Amino acid sequence: MSQHVGTRDPVAVRSKGWAVLVLLCLAQFMLIIDITVVQVALPTIGTDLALGREALTWVVTTYTLCFGGLMVLGGRLADAIGPRRTLLAGLALFTAASLVCGLADDGGTLIAGRAVQGVGAALLSPAALAVITTVFQGERRARALAVWAAIGGTGAALGVLLGGVLTDGPGWTWVFFVNVPIGLLVLAAVPAVVPAALEGHAAHGPHGPHGAHGSTAEAGAGRGRVDVGGALLVTLATALLIYGLVSAGDGGWGATGTVLPLAGAAVSYVAFVLVERSVRAPLMRIETLARRPVVSGAFVMLVATGLMLGLFFLSSLYLQHVLGFSALKTGLTFLPVAVAITLGAHLGGRLIGKIGGRPVAVAAFVLTAAGAALMTRVSPEAGAYTTLLPGFVLAALGIGPAFVTATTTTMANVPPGENGVASGVINTFHELGGSIGVAVVSTVAASSLGQGAGVSGFTSGLVLCAVVAGAAAVISLGLVPPGRPAGAFVGHGHGH
Repeated sequence: MSQHVGTRDPVAVRSKGWAVLVLLCLAQFMLIIDITVVQVALPTIGTDLALGREALTWVVTTYTLCFGGLMVLGGRLADAIGPRRTLLAGLALFTAASLVCGLADDGGTLIAGRAVQGVGAALLSPAALAVITTVFQGERRARALAVWAAIGGTGAALGVLLGGVLTDGPGWTWVFFVNVPIGLLVLAAVPAVVPAALEGHAAHGPHGPHGAHGSTAEAGAGRGRVDVGGALLVTLATALLIYGLVSAGDGGWGATGTVLPLAGAAVSYVAFVLVERSVRAPLMRIETLARRPVVSGAFVMLVATGLMLGLFFLSSLYLQHVLGFSALKTGLTFLPVAVAITLGAHLGGRLIGKIGGRPVAVAAFVLTAAGAALMTRVSPEAGAYTTLLPGFVLAALGIGPAFVTATTTTMANVPPGENGVASGVINTFHELGGSIGVAVVSTVAASSLGQGAGVSGFTSGLVLCAVVAGAAAVISLGLVPPGRPAGAFVGHGHGH
């Protein structure tokens, strides 16, 4: 970009800048809340729409699958057609899809609506970040990005509470309907608040809009080129992987409905690598994906998000199906967990700057493993506040620092020209990790994911989470780069 919006009319931008930030943070807040708000409403949705375990799993995973799989494509589109247009398109899609989800009277319609919500989120989120990194400069940009990063933890905390309040109050449909007036409000305000001069400029932020940029030269060469094939392939591959994992819960690992999708996923991932090597403007540069800091960050983010959403999924169904908690009581029970994730992220950000990312990652997963192990003591005769909740809070305290470690150690250890694509990879794995995590625990706990079906499946799912977290701690000991990251990279929060 030869000339930023901020250099054209600094007085106008200064007066509108914070209005832009508030507006776009409100939009992003909707996207983040929609990851956790549905978790609390799941049992009620399942009862009202007569959905089984597989359909309920897709209600959660379809959104994060499309959000994560298409996020980098959204950043590329923001470059190609302008961040303001991409923002408006994503917001309109997300708002319309939220209305469809609220009106859904069967599982197919709800899952289709969740897919379109994910597509809208994948357009909206990177475009909004592109606008922020263009409108704000210098120290104001750093403050704006800090506010943006904080939305992740706050959204997760309020999502579980809001899910309970809405489901127990006006009904689960309002988990989706609440997005409609907010979306329309932001849609009406964007043309007046977000500078039209942004169109025609690529947004060059410090990390790019969720990976929309590689080097300046690459961005210039690739501008206007959009790797749709690559985005569709990685999303298809992950969808097949999730389908195979979910199918294994009922059919077994050797069933045709399990083996074929898993084989299709493997073939699709290989095809994705081949496409990325051959296209002129790849979605993700294979050379960057192969770098150790990127592999490390992707691994830590994938496991941490998978554990977080997997534990939320199991716990919500356990509390409501086995212990008979209401949705509101479940949301209130989850509130300390969501707060613990945020506190853990802040603590992790401080510790990484002092002792480095490797010990923080190892300690984070050890805490998560210990917490999940404590959760395995659940039984219908024991209260949730003495069994499930203490362990969940401990696990959450570990998951928070893992999020920060994934981002900061990656961004501090890749060449400056690859910041954008590395950031995009980490954010993509944040969403895809949640999809895969929910699919895996749903399969392992399949025997208990029904009304009055006992707790053995839940215990198996929690044991798996503890084992995965323990294994991740060992792997992190050798995989996460040693040393302390530069101060500029510490404390960026998790993948959002």
